[in-house]
Amino acid sequence: MNESTSGMEFELSSGVAAFEGKNFSRATTLLSPLAEKGSAEAQYRMAIMAQGGLGMVVNELMAFKYMKAAAEAGHPMAQHGLGFMYLEGECIEQNLSRAVEWFKKAAEQGLAGSQTTLAMMYEEGRGVEKDPEEAKRWYEKAGF
Repeated sequence: MNESTSGMEFELSSGVAAFEGKNFSRATTLLSPLAEKGSAEAQYRMAIMAQGGLGMVVNELMAFKYMKAAAEAGHPMAQHGLGFMYLEGECIEQNLSRAVEWFKKAAEQGLAGSQTTLAMMYEEGRGVEKDPEEAKRWYEKAGF
C-alpha cells in the first residue's frame, strides 16, 4: 500500500466516523474529494447527505449522481438507495422497472431490505408482473 492509498483510507475512515457521529459538515469536507475520486463508500455517504440536506443544502442532482455512481460500482446500500429513488420518484423521475433492477442487484448481494421490497413489488405487481411465487422466493431469502 502506498502513502496516498493509506492517506485516502484514513480520510475515508475519518469521514465515515464523522458521518456516523452526525458531524455532517466535517463528513462532507472529508468525503467530497474522495467521492470525486471514485470511492463508492464516499459517494454513498455524500448521496445520503445531499438528499437529506445534512451538512449542506439539499441537492437532488448531486444525491442522484453519487448514489448512481456508487450503485454502479457495486455498493449494495447504494443499489438499494437508488432503487428507492426510482421507486419513490425522489431525485429522479419515478421508474418502477429501474427500481426493480436496482433492488435485484442489492438483493442478490444479500441485502434483506431489498429482498423484502422486491418481494412486495412482485406481490403487488408493482413495476413487474404480479408473481406470488417470485414474491415468496424473495420473502424466504429475506428470512420471512
